[in-house]
This record gives sequence, C-alpha cells and structure tokens, in this order.
Amino acid sequence: MNRREFIQNSGLSLMLAGDLSSDLLAAMKKKPLVSLQLYSVRAEMKKDPKGTIEALGKIGFKDCEHAGYDGAKRQFYGYTPLDFKKLLSDNGMTMQSGHTQFGKTHWDAATKSLTDLWKTTVEDAATVGQKYIISPWLDVSLRKNFDDLKGFMDAFNVSGAYCKSKGLKYGYHNHDFEFSLKLTSKRVYDIILENTDPNLVVQQLDIGNMYGGGGRAEELLAQYPGRFELMHVKNEIDNGKGGHESCVLDKGFLDTQGIVKTGIKSGGTKYLIIEQESYQNLTPLESMAADLALMKKWGY
Repeated sequence: MNRREFIQNSGLSLMLAGDLSSDLLAAMKKKPLVSLQLYSVRAEMKKDPKGTIEALGKIGFKDCEHAGYDGAKRQFYGYTPLDFKKLLSDNGMTMQSGHTQFGKTHWDAATKSLTDLWKTTVEDAATVGQKYIISPWLDVSLRKNFDDLKGFMDAFNVSGAYCKSKGLKYGYHNHDFEFSLKLTSKRVYDIILENTDPNLVVQQLDIGNMYGGGGRAEELLAQYPGRFELMHVKNEIDNGKGGHESCVLDKGFLDTQGIVKTGIKSGGTKYLIIEQESYQNLTPLESMAADLALMKKWGY
C-alpha cells in the first residue's frame, strides 16, 4: 500500500467509525425505559411501601409507575410527593409515570374546564417526578352512547394541553371493554383514538388487558402506528375457568417479545412497563425479578 492509499483507507476507516459511533449513540438514545407498574406488588405496597420499594431497588428496577395516588390527601402510598420521591431516590429509582383516573370530578362540563382537583393532581405528579399522568379507566357513565363518549374526548384533549403546559404528558390506558363494546357500530377504542389529538393525548397499550375483549396488540400497532408511547408489557395464560390471567413474560400464549419489538419499531413505544397481577406458584416480588431478568435477556 502506498502513502496515498494508506491515507485514503485511513480516512475511510475514520468516517466509518464516526458513522458507527453515531449509529450506536442513536440506538442508545432510542432504547426504551424499563419500569414496573406497582399494582403488580399492590398487597406489598399497601402493607409496607418502604420495604417494597427497597426490595424492588435491590432486584434492579430503576423506575416504577404508581397506582396509589390519593387525591384528597395528596399522597402517594401514604407519602407526600416529595417524601415519596426521596424514598425512590434513596433506592436508585424514579417514577416517571402514574395511574390516576380522569373523570367527572376533574371536568366541569358546563364551563368545559378542568377542576382544581385535577390541577392539584397534575401538580403533585410533577412534584414527584412524573413525565406522564395516565388515566387507567373510563367510567361506565361516559361510554353509554357515542355522542357522550366523543364529547368527553374534548376533556381528554384539554387535559392533555394543560399537562403539556406543566411539563407532563397526559395519556389513556386500555382495558378490555374498549374492544368488546361498540357504539354506533364503532369500537370504543377507535372512538377514543379518532377523537384525541396525538400531540396532546398519548396511549398506553396494555397488551394483556385487551385480549379478553377481542383486541390484539399486533393489529392495533399496525392500525395506529406511532400512537403508543407507553406499553404495559404482559403475557397471559388460560386460567382454567374460561378466561385468562397474567403470568411471567415467557410463560403465556402471547408473543410478548415480538409485540415489544413491533411497538419500539413502529408503535412509537419509549416506555416499557412490566405488569403482572397473577403469580401462579411465585410471589409477586419473585415474579417481578423473573420478568426483569427476561427483559434484560431480550436486550432492554
């Protein structure tokens, strides 16, 4: 190799190395956050929230999503927002998302404005360190007919705009009725997604809840690409009673690993939240350890 060839090849190598570094950095930035929904350890959190958070930190969790905010007392599992944030921090954890139902007590239909109760809820979510505030349920009274449900989606959009102004994102979490229930021949879930602004209302896709109602995660990810910023990562097994229940992530009939990959690739998924409500022959904490180990094995 002469001097000119050496310089050219060296330059090419440096360019390729630079491109590779850029690709690796981009891949690292896109790697989703892995968390767990504290409803998975609900009995433990009710009995001993401090000890449970300590145990989760030792297992290796760096983040969690709550299901235990008391709006009247403005507390998370009996702690003030700042005190709960400190408990998490002391154990190497954050809480970037939380479940708080948005309903009629949070929306003044006459004035089409948010109530003070919702505003303080958003304030506390920001104080504890949340980036997302997710409504995990839609009251039955709000889904009796098409017009009422479509009208309440205006409240979702207003909540989304308000949360955005406070540095958070507002979102909705599905169960099963959104797929089994139709209003004027349209599924509830389609009504929700078609009447909410994607820039104001994110979706948290629960890949297990929907199954009993006829929803299929793969189909939704294809139907609404880019809409599912958060995902509840689950697997399901037959419960022997004509239904199903959640289980360790590699034990059920869902292609959980494949769904997660699709969510990241085309669903816009940035936040993977493990949830398991049934445990078969394991304890809840043992289940969480097994689930996290699988997520790490899968590369997350």
